Amino acid sequence: MDVEKSSSSSFEDLTNAEDTKDIRAAQVAASVAETLAAQVDNDNDDNAKTQTANDEESAGDGEGGDNEEDVCDILGNKQLLKRIIKKAPSSEKRPNRGDLVTITFTGKLEDGTVVEKEERFQCHVGDYEVVQGLDMVLPMMHVGEQAEITVDPRFGYGTLGLKKENSTEVIVAPNAHLIYEVELIDAKYEDFADLKTFEVLRKYGARKKERANYFYKRVEYNNAIHLYRRALDYLDNRDGDPDAEFGKEDLELSNSDSQSLLEDRLIVYNNLAMAQIKIGAFDAALQSVEHVLRCQPNNPKALYRKGRVLEGKADTQGAIKLLQKVATLEPDNRAVQSDLARLFIKARREEHNEKEMYQKMLGQAKKMEQTTAVRQKTPLVDNSKLKLLGFLMGSILIGVAGVAIYRYKY
Repeated sequence: MDVEKSSSSSFEDLTNAEDTKDIRAAQVAASVAETLAAQVDNDNDDNAKTQTANDEESAGDGEGGDNEEDVCDILGNKQLLKRIIKKAPSSEKRPNRGDLVTITFTGKLEDGTVVEKEERFQCHVGDYEVVQGLDMVLPMMHVGEQAEITVDPRFGYGTLGLKKENSTEVIVAPNAHLIYEVELIDAKYEDFADLKTFEVLRKYGARKKERANYFYKRVEYNNAIHLYRRALDYLDNRDGDPDAEFGKEDLELSNSDSQSLLEDRLIVYNNLAMAQIKIGAFDAALQSVEHVLRCQPNNPKALYRKGRVLEGKADTQGAIKLLQKVATLEPDNRAVQSDLARLFIKARREEHNEKEMYQKMLGQAKKMEQTTAVRQKTPLVDNSKLKLLGFLMGSILIGVAGVAIYRYKY
């Protein structure tokens, strides 16, 4: 029942469970980028001739300079450093969140070992498709700029490191610092008109899904959820516009293409539901599996995940019914059989606990009845004693009165 596997880089989870689309670190980087851009513009206006001379001198040296003042401490804690190797004109475009960028980069360890290398790699800014430190710096670069980025483990591969796919071979050790040399080749805002082909929609959707699967395996569920939702934005026939209604501006796709997008979309919904279950978002997970079951009522994975959701919502009997259906569809699935046996034990335990609770409630009710009866009898005993005392006092008074009368007469 696990999601499909993939391999790429890591991304620290800086989001909360309710809103996985906002990344605080990216926002900080964007604000810093705006400040730096303003400073660069001012310098260009005031010192254009000096800047040109410095650029020529830097080009002659072959390096952007190694002085401390040439290094930008982006976060102010030396965990993310940027040094410009080749400057670009300030008039060139800087990418925004969601833009499609083309970059060439090389990632190295501190000893110079190359661990990543990509030529003309395309990704969307803010979609976690490259290591987090690099993703945070991209909005601060101009098209044509080359820079060296020093990344702390927190914004790299963290405590897990990076292993080769389907292997125990370690590529990046846990808590390793990384140094990237990156060139921003192009940045483009994609209008929905750019997404009017089946090939583009499926390529982007599959890429987001694979990246989400990678984060799921790293137990970074919020990042996985964000990317599954991004995949769903593309895997439909509404020009990639998630706010558009079906039936409006639909793409003209063949039946086979529409079916392919539908099948990919159902896979993503299934995976999304599992990630939502992992963080306890059972209501959202229920909505995700219902999308699948509306199209495929006997989808075993969707039924299994719905059973997990019902168990999380304390509906053990409902979960048992769904898993029994899954066991009928997949009689050789041992995981389902194991979960079903566990649910039966849980149901018996819950039934036993309910009986004990009812017995305690009945026992307390009987005790209350007995206490009430004793309280009702107690006043009767007291009244009889008072009557006896009154009778004795009356007799004594009568006797005393009789003696007094007798002495008065005689």
